[in-house]
Amino acid sequence: MRTIVKEKLVEVVDLLNNPETTVLDKELKEKLLKIVGLLESADDPVITEAKLEKVAELVGNAMVDPDIEIEYITSGFGAAGEPTVLVTYVLSDYNKPTRKIRLNDSSLQGTPEEIMDHITASITEFKSEIDSVQMG
Repeated sequence: MRTIVKEKLVEVVDLLNNPETTVLDKELKEKLLKIVGLLESADDPVITEAKLEKVAELVGNAMVDPDIEIEYITSGFGAAGEPTVLVTYVLSDYNKPTRKIRLNDSSLQGTPEEIMDHITASITEFKSEIDSVQMG
């Protein structure tokens, strides 16, 4: 989606920078409205929520580890509020390191299986890092 919007914006900039072309306000408005329409159609939280539910189910099936707690934070879609997976590695009652795995737009463009692979790989890496510190 970003590629399409970027291409459309490049077209608008090229149109404005071309000295041989007379740009009409109407033509410019039409092109910009198409871009806005593309952006609005890309932000469909229903599809994203459904995809995240499928991802949560897949990760739950793949990550069967009693020491790992996984929490999904999906309340903040948009600018700085990307969907986030909060992973807690419970070593003891007082030692619970955590890591946030943010799912940005490029991550969410993949299939639920690809997103699950990304999350499980991040969890495995996180657990390995903590284990290596614990083992000295």
